[in-house]
Amino acid sequence: MASPLPRRAVLKTAASATAALAAVALSLTGCSTGPAASATQRATEAGASAFPVTIRHAFGETTIKAQPQRVVTISWVNDDVAIALGVVPVGVPKNTWGNNSKGSTPWKDAALEKLGAGFGTNKAPVQFSEVDGINFTEIAKLNPDVILGAYSGLTEADYKKLSDIAPVVAYPELAYGTPWQETTTVIGKALGKETQAKKLVEDTEATITDKVSKYPQIKDKTFIYGNLEPAKGDGANIYTAIDNRPRFLTEIGMKLAPVVAQNTKTATDFFIPWSAEKANELASDVFVTWVPDSTTADAIKADPLLGQIPAVKKGALVADTDQTLTLSISASSPLSLPWALDAFLPQVGAAADKAAMAGK
Repeated sequence: MASPLPRRAVLKTAASATAALAAVALSLTGCSTGPAASATQRATEAGASAFPVTIRHAFGETTIKAQPQRVVTISWVNDDVAIALGVVPVGVPKNTWGNNSKGSTPWKDAALEKLGAGFGTNKAPVQFSEVDGINFTEIAKLNPDVILGAYSGLTEADYKKLSDIAPVVAYPELAYGTPWQETTTVIGKALGKETQAKKLVEDTEATITDKVSKYPQIKDKTFIYGNLEPAKGDGANIYTAIDNRPRFLTEIGMKLAPVVAQNTKTATDFFIPWSAEKANELASDVFVTWVPDSTTADAIKADPLLGQIPAVKKGALVADTDQTLTLSISASSPLSLPWALDAFLPQVGAAADKAAMAGK
Protein backbone atom coordinates (compact mmCIF):
# COMPACT_ATOMS: atom_id res chain seq x y z
CA MET A 1 0.00 0.00 0.00
CA ALA A 2 1.40 3.39 -0.98
CA SER A 3 1.88 5.95 1.74
CA PRO A 4 2.29 9.74 2.03
CA LEU A 5 5.16 9.44 4.51
CA PRO A 6 8.87 9.78 3.71
CA ARG A 7 10.40 6.84 1.88
CA ARG A 8 12.26 5.65 4.98
CA ALA A 9 8.89 5.16 6.71
CA VAL A 10 7.30 3.68 3.56
CA LEU A 11 9.88 1.02 3.19
CA LYS A 12 9.60 0.01 6.83
CA THR A 13 5.92 -0.02 6.17
CA ALA A 14 4.13 19.64 12.17
CA ALA A 15 2.33 24.05 19.69
CA SER A 16 -1.32 23.18 19.27
CA ALA A 17 -3.85 23.93 16.52
CA THR A 18 -4.36 27.64 16.07
CA ALA A 19 -6.91 29.48 18.16
CA ALA A 20 -8.77 30.29 14.97
CA LEU A 21 -9.18 26.62 14.11
CA ALA A 22 -10.22 25.81 17.64
CA ALA A 23 -12.80 28.55 17.46
CA VAL A 24 -14.11 27.08 14.22
CA ALA A 25 -14.47 23.66 15.81
CA LEU A 26 -16.25 25.09 18.83
CA SER A 27 -18.60 27.14 16.71
CA LEU A 28 -19.58 24.00 14.86
CA THR A 29 -20.38 21.97 17.94
CA GLY A 30 -22.19 24.63 19.97
CA CYS A 31 -22.04 23.92 23.71
CA SER A 32 -23.82 26.95 25.13
CA THR A 33 -27.41 27.48 26.19
CA GLY A 34 -30.15 29.86 25.10
CA PRO A 35 -30.24 31.28 21.57
CA ALA A 36 -26.86 29.78 20.67
CA ALA A 37 -28.06 26.34 21.66
CA SER A 38 -31.19 26.83 19.55
CA ALA A 39 -29.01 27.69 16.58
CA THR A 40 -27.04 24.50 17.16
CA GLN A 41 -30.23 22.49 17.38
CA ARG A 42 -31.42 23.97 14.10
CA ALA A 43 -28.08 23.10 12.47
CA THR A 44 -28.34 19.54 13.78
CA GLU A 45 -31.88 19.17 12.50
CA ALA A 46 -30.84 20.58 9.11
CA GLY A 47 -27.99 18.10 8.94
CA ALA A 48 -30.24 15.19 9.78
CA SER A 49 -32.76 16.22 7.16
CA ALA A 50 -30.10 15.89 4.46
CA PHE A 51 -30.18 12.11 4.71
CA PRO A 52 -30.08 9.76 3.02
CA VAL A 53 -26.97 10.87 1.13
CA THR A 54 -25.06 9.02 -1.56
CA ILE A 55 -21.34 9.54 -2.02
CA ARG A 56 -19.50 8.42 -5.15
CA HIS A 57 -15.94 7.17 -4.79
CA ALA A 58 -13.26 5.02 -6.40
CA PHE A 59 -15.13 1.77 -5.67
CA GLY A 60 -18.62 2.87 -6.66
CA GLU A 61 -21.00 4.68 -4.34
CA THR A 62 -22.08 4.52 -0.72
CA THR A 63 -25.48 5.49 0.66
CA ILE A 64 -25.71 6.67 4.26
CA LYS A 65 -29.34 6.39 5.34
CA ALA A 66 -29.27 8.52 8.51
CA GLN A 67 -26.91 11.01 10.14
CA PRO A 68 -24.12 8.92 11.67
CA GLN A 69 -23.82 8.85 15.43
CA ARG A 70 -20.95 6.36 15.72
CA VAL A 71 -18.10 7.37 13.43
CA VAL A 72 -14.90 5.39 12.89
CA THR A 73 -11.98 6.65 10.83
CA ILE A 74 -9.05 4.90 9.18
CA SER A 75 -5.67 6.11 7.92
CA TRP A 76 -4.62 9.74 8.48
CA VAL A 77 -6.56 13.00 7.99
CA ASN A 78 -10.10 11.61 8.25
CA ASP A 79 -10.16 11.83 12.05
CA ASP A 80 -8.74 15.37 11.92
CA VAL A 81 -11.57 16.46 9.62
CA ALA A 82 -14.33 14.84 11.66
CA ILE A 83 -12.98 16.39 14.86
CA ALA A 84 -12.59 19.81 13.20
CA LEU A 85 -16.27 19.52 12.26
CA GLY A 86 -17.15 18.92 15.91
CA VAL A 87 -17.67 15.18 15.64
CA VAL A 88 -15.74 12.99 18.07
CA PRO A 89 -15.26 9.58 16.46
CA VAL A 90 -15.83 6.47 18.54
CA GLY A 91 -12.64 5.05 17.10
CA VAL A 92 -9.48 6.33 15.39
CA PRO A 93 -6.15 4.78 14.39
CA LYS A 94 -3.10 5.46 16.54
CA ASN A 95 -0.46 7.67 14.98
CA THR A 96 2.75 5.67 14.80
CA TRP A 97 4.89 8.11 12.79
CA GLY A 98 5.27 11.76 13.77
CA ASN A 99 3.26 10.90 16.87
CA ASN A 100 3.48 12.00 20.50
CA SER A 101 3.31 9.87 23.64
CA LYS A 102 -0.48 9.57 23.27
CA GLY A 103 -0.21 8.01 19.82
CA SER A 104 -1.68 11.27 18.57
CA THR A 105 -0.62 14.70 17.29
CA PRO A 106 -0.61 18.12 18.99
CA TRP A 107 -3.27 19.53 16.68
CA LYS A 108 -5.59 16.60 17.23
CA ASP A 109 -5.06 16.68 20.99
CA ALA A 110 -5.88 20.40 21.15
CA ALA A 111 -9.07 19.99 19.11
CA LEU A 112 -10.26 16.99 21.15
CA GLU A 113 -9.60 18.80 24.41
CA LYS A 114 -11.73 21.73 23.20
CA LEU A 115 -14.51 19.23 22.64
CA GLY A 116 -14.04 17.73 26.11
CA ALA A 117 -12.85 14.45 24.63
CA GLY A 118 -9.08 14.48 25.05
CA PHE A 119 -7.27 11.16 25.18
CA GLY A 120 -7.35 9.89 28.74
CA THR A 121 -10.96 11.00 29.29
CA ASN A 122 -14.07 8.84 29.06
CA LYS A 123 -15.29 10.74 25.99
CA ALA A 124 -12.10 10.15 23.99
CA PRO A 125 -12.10 8.01 20.85
CA VAL A 126 -10.90 4.45 21.19
CA GLN A 127 -7.53 4.06 19.49
CA PHE A 128 -6.62 1.00 17.47
CA SER A 129 -3.46 -0.04 15.66
CA GLU A 130 -3.01 0.07 11.89
CA VAL A 131 0.60 -1.14 11.89
CA ASP A 132 -0.41 -4.32 10.09
CA GLY A 133 -3.08 -2.70 7.91
CA ILE A 134 -6.81 -2.16 8.41
CA ASN A 135 -7.87 -3.38 11.85
CA PHE A 136 -11.14 -5.00 10.88
CA THR A 137 -11.65 -6.75 14.22
CA GLU A 138 -11.33 -3.63 16.37
CA ILE A 139 -13.42 -1.56 13.97
CA ALA A 140 -16.23 -4.13 14.05
CA LYS A 141 -16.21 -4.07 17.88
CA LEU A 142 -16.96 -0.33 17.77
CA ASN A 143 -20.25 -0.92 15.91
CA PRO A 144 -19.89 2.13 13.64
CA ASP A 145 -22.60 3.82 11.59
CA VAL A 146 -20.02 4.96 9.05
CA ILE A 147 -16.33 4.39 8.34
CA LEU A 148 -14.45 7.36 6.93
CA GLY A 149 -11.56 6.79 4.52
CA ALA A 150 -11.85 9.72 2.08
CA TYR A 151 -8.08 10.08 2.39
CA SER A 152 -6.59 6.62 2.56
CA GLY A 153 -4.96 3.78 0.72
CA LEU A 154 -7.91 1.39 0.80
CA THR A 155 -7.81 -1.51 -1.60
CA GLU A 156 -11.01 -2.82 -3.14
CA ALA A 157 -10.74 -5.91 -0.95
CA ASP A 158 -10.40 -3.70 2.15
CA TYR A 159 -13.41 -1.67 1.04
CA LYS A 160 -15.59 -4.72 0.56
CA LYS A 161 -14.62 -6.21 3.92
CA LEU A 162 -15.23 -2.92 5.75
CA SER A 163 -18.57 -2.54 3.95
CA ASP A 164 -19.75 -5.70 5.72
CA ILE A 165 -19.34 -3.72 8.97
CA ALA A 166 -20.79 -0.32 7.99
CA PRO A 167 -21.11 2.08 5.04
CA VAL A 168 -17.63 3.14 3.91
CA VAL A 169 -16.63 6.50 2.47
CA ALA A 170 -13.60 5.74 0.30
CA TYR A 171 -11.34 8.16 -1.58
CA PRO A 172 -12.84 9.80 -4.68
CA GLU A 173 -10.15 8.79 -7.19
CA LEU A 174 -6.59 8.05 -6.08
CA ALA A 175 -5.23 6.29 -3.02
CA TYR A 176 -3.59 8.93 -0.79
CA GLY A 177 -4.37 11.45 -3.53
CA THR A 178 -7.35 13.37 -2.13
CA PRO A 179 -6.69 17.09 -1.52
CA TRP A 180 -7.50 18.12 2.06
CA GLN A 181 -10.23 20.46 0.79
CA GLU A 182 -12.01 17.62 -0.99
CA THR A 183 -11.54 15.27 1.96
CA THR A 184 -13.22 17.92 4.13
CA THR A 185 -16.19 18.44 1.83
CA VAL A 186 -16.73 14.71 1.30
CA ILE A 187 -16.65 14.00 5.03
CA GLY A 188 -18.87 17.02 5.67
CA LYS A 189 -21.48 15.51 3.35
CA ALA A 190 -21.18 12.10 4.99
CA LEU A 191 -21.74 13.62 8.46
CA GLY A 192 -24.55 15.98 7.47
CA LYS A 193 -22.29 19.01 7.89
CA GLU A 194 -21.81 20.31 4.36
CA THR A 195 -22.25 23.99 5.31
CA GLN A 196 -19.82 23.66 8.22
CA ALA A 197 -17.31 21.86 5.99
CA LYS A 198 -17.42 24.62 3.39
CA LYS A 199 -16.78 27.23 6.10
CA LEU A 200 -13.98 25.14 7.57
CA VAL A 201 -12.20 25.01 4.20
CA GLU A 202 -12.69 28.76 3.69
CA ASP A 203 -11.43 29.61 7.18
CA THR A 204 -8.41 27.32 6.86
CA GLU A 205 -7.49 28.76 3.47
CA ALA A 206 -7.84 32.29 4.91
CA THR A 207 -5.47 31.36 7.76
CA ILE A 208 -2.94 29.98 5.28
CA THR A 209 -3.20 33.08 3.05
CA ASP A 210 -2.70 35.40 6.02
CA LYS A 211 0.39 33.60 7.29
CA VAL A 212 1.92 33.17 3.83
CA SER A 213 1.54 36.92 3.17
CA LYS A 214 4.34 37.49 5.69
CA TYR A 215 6.77 35.62 3.40
CA PRO A 216 6.45 37.33 -0.01
CA GLN A 217 9.86 35.98 -1.08
CA ILE A 218 8.48 32.50 -1.62
CA LYS A 219 5.96 33.55 -4.28
CA ASP A 220 6.69 31.97 -7.66
CA LYS A 221 9.86 30.24 -6.45
CA THR A 222 10.21 26.84 -8.07
CA PHE A 223 10.50 23.83 -5.79
CA ILE A 224 11.11 20.13 -5.65
CA TYR A 225 9.88 18.08 -2.70
CA GLY A 226 11.74 14.81 -2.43
CA ASN A 227 13.30 12.21 -0.23
CA LEU A 228 17.11 12.05 -0.15
CA GLU A 229 19.05 9.28 1.54
CA PRO A 230 22.78 9.53 0.81
CA ALA A 231 23.60 6.52 2.96
CA LYS A 232 21.61 4.27 0.63
CA GLY A 233 23.36 5.55 -2.48
CA ASP A 234 20.26 5.01 -4.59
CA GLY A 235 19.35 8.59 -5.46
CA ALA A 236 16.04 10.19 -4.59
CA ASN A 237 12.30 9.87 -4.68
CA ILE A 238 10.68 13.02 -6.06
CA TYR A 239 7.04 13.74 -5.17
CA THR A 240 4.73 14.68 -8.02
CA ALA A 241 1.87 17.15 -8.47
CA ILE A 242 -0.77 14.75 -7.09
CA ASP A 243 0.98 14.36 -3.72
CA ASN A 244 -0.19 16.62 -0.87
CA ARG A 245 3.32 17.93 -0.17
CA PRO A 246 3.81 19.55 -3.60
CA ARG A 247 0.13 20.52 -3.55
CA PHE A 248 0.68 22.46 -0.33
CA LEU A 249 3.73 24.29 -1.69
CA THR A 250 1.74 25.17 -4.80
CA GLU A 251 -1.11 26.46 -2.65
CA ILE A 252 1.24 28.84 -0.84
CA GLY A 253 2.33 30.37 -4.13
CA MET A 254 5.34 28.32 -5.21
CA LYS A 255 5.70 26.51 -8.53
CA LEU A 256 6.51 22.87 -9.12
CA ALA A 257 9.83 22.60 -10.93
CA PRO A 258 9.34 21.80 -14.65
CA VAL A 259 11.75 18.86 -14.42
CA VAL A 260 9.27 17.03 -12.19
CA ALA A 261 6.29 17.53 -14.49
CA GLN A 262 8.34 16.60 -17.53
CA ASN A 263 9.43 13.32 -16.01
CA THR A 264 6.11 12.23 -14.50
CA LYS A 265 4.99 9.36 -16.68
CA THR A 266 1.46 8.82 -15.38
CA ALA A 267 -1.20 10.87 -13.62
CA THR A 268 -1.30 8.34 -10.79
CA ASP A 269 2.34 8.42 -9.68
CA PHE A 270 2.75 10.22 -6.36
CA PHE A 271 6.53 9.96 -6.66
CA ILE A 272 9.15 9.23 -9.29
CA PRO A 273 12.55 7.62 -8.62
CA TRP A 274 15.57 9.68 -9.59
CA SER A 275 19.11 8.39 -10.05
CA ALA A 276 21.85 10.06 -8.00
CA GLU A 277 23.95 10.24 -11.17
CA LYS A 278 21.40 12.71 -12.57
CA ALA A 279 21.01 14.76 -9.37
CA ASN A 280 22.48 17.84 -11.04
CA GLU A 281 19.44 17.86 -13.37
CA LEU A 282 17.01 18.43 -10.49
CA ALA A 283 16.79 22.18 -11.15
CA SER A 284 14.66 24.32 -8.80
CA ASP A 285 15.00 27.39 -6.56
CA VAL A 286 14.26 25.39 -3.41
CA PHE A 287 14.52 21.71 -2.51
CA VAL A 288 12.45 20.42 0.41
CA THR A 289 13.03 17.13 2.19
CA TRP A 290 12.75 15.39 5.54
CA VAL A 291 15.79 13.96 7.30
CA PRO A 292 16.04 11.87 10.47
CA ASP A 293 18.77 14.09 11.95
CA SER A 294 21.05 17.04 11.17
CA THR A 295 23.94 14.75 10.25
CA THR A 296 21.90 13.46 7.30
CA ALA A 297 21.40 17.03 6.07
CA ASP A 298 25.17 17.54 6.28
CA ALA A 299 25.70 14.26 4.41
CA ILE A 300 23.39 15.41 1.59
CA LYS A 301 25.38 18.62 1.18
CA ALA A 302 28.69 16.72 1.21
CA ASP A 303 27.57 13.91 -1.07
CA PRO A 304 29.46 14.06 -4.39
CA LEU A 305 26.25 13.44 -6.36
CA LEU A 306 23.31 14.68 -4.27
CA GLY A 307 25.38 17.72 -3.37
CA GLN A 308 25.16 18.71 -7.04
CA ILE A 309 21.41 19.35 -6.82
CA PRO A 310 21.23 23.06 -7.77
CA ALA A 311 19.19 24.14 -4.74
CA VAL A 312 21.52 22.23 -2.41
CA LYS A 313 24.56 23.94 -3.96
CA LYS A 314 22.86 27.33 -3.44
CA GLY A 315 22.13 26.58 0.22
CA ALA A 316 18.40 26.56 -0.53
CA LEU A 317 17.78 23.13 1.02
CA VAL A 318 14.96 22.77 3.54
CA ALA A 319 15.85 19.62 5.46
CA ASP A 320 13.64 19.40 8.52
CA THR A 321 14.21 16.78 11.22
CA ASP A 322 10.77 17.06 12.86
CA GLN A 323 8.64 14.04 11.97
CA THR A 324 5.52 15.70 13.36
CA LEU A 325 6.02 18.74 11.15
CA THR A 326 6.55 16.49 8.14
CA LEU A 327 3.37 14.56 8.96
CA SER A 328 1.38 17.80 9.31
CA ILE A 329 2.13 18.63 5.67
CA SER A 330 2.25 15.20 4.05
CA ALA A 331 -1.04 14.14 5.67
CA SER A 332 -2.46 17.65 5.61
CA SER A 333 -5.78 18.57 7.19
CA PRO A 334 -7.70 21.68 8.36
CA LEU A 335 -6.16 21.08 11.80
CA SER A 336 -2.58 20.22 10.84
CA LEU A 337 -1.81 22.92 8.28
CA PRO A 338 -2.42 25.97 10.53
CA TRP A 339 -0.30 24.21 13.16
CA ALA A 340 2.51 23.65 10.65
CA LEU A 341 2.77 27.12 9.15
CA ASP A 342 4.58 28.92 11.97
CA ALA A 343 7.37 26.34 11.93
CA PHE A 344 7.54 25.57 8.22
CA LEU A 345 7.18 28.96 6.52
CA PRO A 346 10.31 30.52 8.11
CA GLN A 347 12.39 27.62 6.77
CA VAL A 348 11.00 27.98 3.26
CA GLY A 349 11.37 31.76 3.43
CA ALA A 350 15.05 31.45 4.40
CA ALA A 351 15.69 29.01 1.55
CA ALA A 352 13.95 31.32 -0.91
CA ASP A 353 16.16 34.19 0.27
CA LYS A 354 19.28 32.10 -0.35
CA ALA A 355 18.05 31.13 -3.80
CA ALA A 356 17.45 34.79 -4.65
CA MET A 357 20.91 35.80 -3.44
CA ALA A 358 22.55 33.01 -5.43
CA GLY A 359 20.80 34.24 -8.56
CA LYS A 360 22.25 37.72 -8.29
